[in-house]
Amino acid sequence: MDRFIFSCILLHFSTIDSSHFRGGTITSRPYNNTASGTSIDVIVRERWSWRRSAYSPNCSPATIAAQTPKIGDSNTLNCVSGTCGSYWTGMPVPTYCTDFSAPLDVASGEYYQTYTIPINTTFSIAFSSSAWFAALVVGGGGSWAVVGRISTILRPDGYLNTSPVAVSLPILYKQINVQQVHVVQMSDFDGTDILQCRWSVGGTSTINQYNECAGVCNGVPGANLIGANCTIVFTLTNSNTYAAAALQIEDFYNAAALSANKPMTSVPLQFLFYGYPPPTGCSTPPAIIGSRPNRACIGVLVGDNVTELVIIQVYCPGKSIIDYVSSVPVGMTKSAIQN
Repeated sequence: MDRFIFSCILLHFSTIDSSHFRGGTITSRPYNNTASGTSIDVIVRERWSWRRSAYSPNCSPATIAAQTPKIGDSNTLNCVSGTCGSYWTGMPVPTYCTDFSAPLDVASGEYYQTYTIPINTTFSIAFSSSAWFAALVVGGGGSWAVVGRISTILRPDGYLNTSPVAVSLPILYKQINVQQVHVVQMSDFDGTDILQCRWSVGGTSTINQYNECAGVCNGVPGANLIGANCTIVFTLTNSNTYAAAALQIEDFYNAAALSANKPMTSVPLQFLFYGYPPPTGCSTPPAIIGSRPNRACIGVLVGDNVTELVIIQVYCPGKSIIDYVSSVPVGMTKSAIQN
């Protein structure tokens, strides 16, 4: 799943805000999905987005290629519920930069770390701090919390579970006063699992037993969520303002587990919608064309050197692409735009 390549055309720019958090996700998977002994190596992945200018040197093609220095908050992912022993010492939050947009003043990155965890253990980890930036419809300047559930409990089929994966660009641009339908792509290495998407909630009533969204719970006012395919139906009404979506993606072994609301793991995903006014002069947005469609899944062998060409058609005379937002794996570099 970490080989997915996602691209999105940037049509409008945002205002720059001083606070630095822009959302993210936490996932986990066993190094081997068969148990042997009393413990198992689990690879934990975190991906975060930040205000680019908050860190020096700025994320750039050079820092992406060099994979140094890391960017991000100096906090750690801490255990907040469940059985937490000495095996979980707190995962550093700073990540290797993978993507950035200078006009948006946003940078993203990811980081992996392996932990040896006893078999039949389950616990939740959280990245909680402050402050979200001010230009939010809900939660501006408030605290954030991103919470994920890790499990080494053997599945009924005898294997170790891999958490779902959900992906999103850090910022998605949507026209105001128009009903929008946005589908969050979610998938699972355990192909028979049933995936369900829900809003993150405050309080301790969920499997994570911890506040999952802090200041941005119900951060997209009036939005409806279709959990089976993670589709958000909503209308933004405030121009030049952001709305924070806070979701949990959960995997169920079968229909009975879903009916009993007993997920195996819980994966957080937080990202932003930005509302822009109706465009003038041209209403046809650009489109990604060519041999690879947008959000194409490209399988590669370890060690292969891969080059991909993204071709974008602009339908407005006299206009050109000046920037784009992407979400790619660590170490992937991108050339300048050629119009």
